[in-house]
Amino acid sequence: MTNPSKTQRTILITGASGGIGEALAHEFAKGGAHLVLAARSLPKLQALARTLEQQHGIQATAIQADLEAADGAQRLFDAVEAQGITVTGLVNNAGYGLFGEFTDSALAPELAMMQLNMTSLVALTKLFMPDLRQNRGQLLNVASSAAFQPGPYMAIYYATKAFVLSFTEAIAEELGSEVRVMALCPGPTASGFQDKAAMHDSALVKGKRLPTAQEVAASAYRALHGGQRVHIPGAMNWLMAQSVRFTPRRMVTWLVAQMSKPVGA
Repeated sequence: MTNPSKTQRTILITGASGGIGEALAHEFAKGGAHLVLAARSLPKLQALARTLEQQHGIQATAIQADLEAADGAQRLFDAVEAQGITVTGLVNNAGYGLFGEFTDSALAPELAMMQLNMTSLVALTKLFMPDLRQNRGQLLNVASSAAFQPGPYMAIYYATKAFVLSFTEAIAEELGSEVRVMALCPGPTASGFQDKAAMHDSALVKGKRLPTAQEVAASAYRALHGGQRVHIPGAMNWLMAQSVRFTPRRMVTWLVAQMSKPVGA
């Protein structure tokens, strides 16, 4: 269904076809918001939209989007505008990581990751900001617990998430009470992320019980509506993020390397 009422909250969620994005869609739908779901896989989005409409009585619009493309953000914005939809909340969730040593990795997928994780996120935030401000809306940028320290074996991914965290906190201060802004910084989560990153052999995840995307999304939804600016789900993730403030930086990178390197390396 299209053209959600302009008097109703309408949340745009990128990367909504799976993982934390899909779980966040369920949380916002349960809260009564209409949704615009964006990702590469249109069939998955359409199926999710139908499910959310049936379960929660909201309107959900599926829009195919490739945010790794340089013009992907503008195309998504234009598609939303063309349908007459006013976005009152933006969830920049789309993103991925790549596992391996920087010297051995290919440049093209790393540049695509930077485009998706940072540039498209900034572009969408800029494009939709007038509507967010006018409607005293919400902005949720998905960063990571990786944002708090450098990350050997995932050097560029960690750096992109540090950018997202810094950017989000800065504009939150600028916007004050005009827009409710939060950076979500989950640790490793049971989702499709590990498949995309090819990191199943990393000591960060191998053999560990990870929180589900649904658990992370529920925690994030509560935190956003509770007024948090930065939310780190999980007590251990929170403690690790705080500990880097008091640890020599060279030791931090060594510790992260030990925690992240391939098991047996």
